[in-house]
Amino acid sequence: KPKTKRAKRFLEKREPKLSENIKNVMLIKGGNANAAVTQVLRDVYALKKPYGVLYKKKNITRPFEDQTSLEFFSKKSDCSLFMFGSHNKKRPNNLVIGRMYDYHVLDMIELGIEKFVSLKDIKNSKCPEGTKPMLIFAGDDFDVTEDYRRLKSLLIDFFRGPTVSNIRLAGLEYVLHFTALNGKIYFRSYKLLLKKSGCRTPRIELEEMGPSLDLVLRRTHLASDDLYKLSMKMPKALKPKKKKNISHDTFGTTYGRIHMQKQDLSKLQTRKMKGLKKRPAERITEDQEKKSKRIKKN
Repeated sequence: KPKTKRAKRFLEKREPKLSENIKNVMLIKGGNANAAVTQVLRDVYALKKPYGVLYKKKNITRPFEDQTSLEFFSKKSDCSLFMFGSHNKKRPNNLVIGRMYDYHVLDMIELGIEKFVSLKDIKNSKCPEGTKPMLIFAGDDFDVTEDYRRLKSLLIDFFRGPTVSNIRLAGLEYVLHFTALNGKIYFRSYKLLLKKSGCRTPRIELEEMGPSLDLVLRRTHLASDDLYKLSMKMPKALKPKKKKNISHDTFGTTYGRIHMQKQDLSKLQTRKMKGLKKRPAERITEDQEKKSKRIKKN
């Protein structure tokens, strides 16, 4: 049990919620990481700020063999996503991207860096910290191959940032583009420039911002179908309730069915018009009919 109010708030913040907190990323450097891998981790941290934790000290661990240290760091920093960088003779310039479920490794994918251009090497203006990116995936492999399909899901989870309800045109500032072609994944980042076009919608130009990576898929550690479904399960309170007596047509028009009680049309007040007024002769005949009915009843 927490002894102070501060500890109580800290534990309440980490408790399960209906709408979860923004997923944070931890960037861990391996025991034998070189300068290129270290710079990649720094550049990814610059893109993920302020939703990231960069560990500067080297950590001697192998994620595919022992995952206890990753799970320890995940619980310590409250991060559900991670990127681990290492370098050795067998697997040079190595990156491992993964995600957690209940502080245990759900799935992770190992990528090899073949070509790298840093943020500092491209002398252009950069986006401000905390900007939400637009993600573009090109290539049939992302929809056909199971490993690439899971990689796409992992990259969306990794870079999407906070969930927003509204989008402002001026807030769309940079694009992350992933292309799967000939067994390689090309990662490029562009800054969005809104130019004058002479009309209401601006003309859009893309300017390379960095970092730029050419990646190769290596090893994978994917979760089983049952565990993956369990991690994607939505709470009952968040499921949309079914609305009765509402239907939609092919054009998206909403139709509603209204249930009303039986109406007494004899008391219905209609609009009075001169053309519908009764003539004196008609009134006399009606009065005579009413009198005859009364006499019969008596």
